[in-house]
Amino acid sequence: MVISRPNSVILQPNGINKTMETILRNIRADLRMSMNGATAASMRAKGVGYRMNFGVDIPGLKQIALRYEPDKTLAEIMWKEDVRELKILATMLCPPGQFSKESAGRWAQAIANQEIREQACKNLFQELPCADELVHDWTGSENENIRATGHWLFARLCIIRSNAIERIRIGELLEKAKIDLKNESLLLRQSALNTLKFFGRISPGNAENVMKRVAGFEHSGNPQEKEIFDLLSFEFN
Repeated sequence: MVISRPNSVILQPNGINKTMETILRNIRADLRMSMNGATAASMRAKGVGYRMNFGVDIPGLKQIALRYEPDKTLAEIMWKEDVRELKILATMLCPPGQFSKESAGRWAQAIANQEIREQACKNLFQELPCADELVHDWTGSENENIRATGHWLFARLCIIRSNAIERIRIGELLEKAKIDLKNESLLLRQSALNTLKFFGRISPGNAENVMKRVAGFEHSGNPQEKEIFDLLSFEFN
C-alpha cells in the first residue's frame, strides 16, 4: 500500500511538517520490523560505521520503498541522516526530475562508502538528464572519492546503454581512467578499471579502443599494470 500525501503537504518549504514526521516514523518502524542484527554487526566489524544500521538488505529496502511515494523533501531529510537504510532509501525515493546537478554534487560530496556510492549511481544519478555532465565533472575532480563516483556512474551508464554516453568525451574519459589506474587508492583503481571494462563490453570496437590505450601495460615492469592488462585482455577475449 502506497502512502500518499496531499500536494499542499509535499510542497511545504520549511522544516519537517507533521505529515512528514509521520512518514519518517512509519519508515523507521518498517526498518525495525526488517532489522537483521547479524548483518549490521558484520558491517560494523568490517569498519562500515553509521550512527544506526538496521542491516536490512537491498531487496528488503526496495520493498519498503514501494510503500511510499517518491518525494524530494523526504529524500533530502533521509539523506542527511547517518543511518545506512535511510540514505539508501533516499536514493530510491528521490524523483530524478526534481533533482538538480547542484544537488547531485552535494550528495556526491557526502558519500562515505562504496555501498552508498553504488546505490546512488544506480537508483538516482544514472537517471538524471545531466548524468554525462556529472561524469565529466566528477572524473576531473581533485577529490579521489568524487572521481571514484564519476567512474562508477559512467559504468552504470554503460550497463544500461544510456544515450548519455554519446554526449561524453570518451577519449578524454578513458585517459582519465588510465591515469587513475596508477593511483595508490585501491577504490579509485577499481573504479577506473570498471570505466574501461564496462565501456569495452558495449562493442568490439570499444574493446579495441580500450586495449590500445593500455597496450603499454603488457610488458610493463610494474606488476600492477601487467595485471590490469591481463584482466582486460581476458575480459574482452
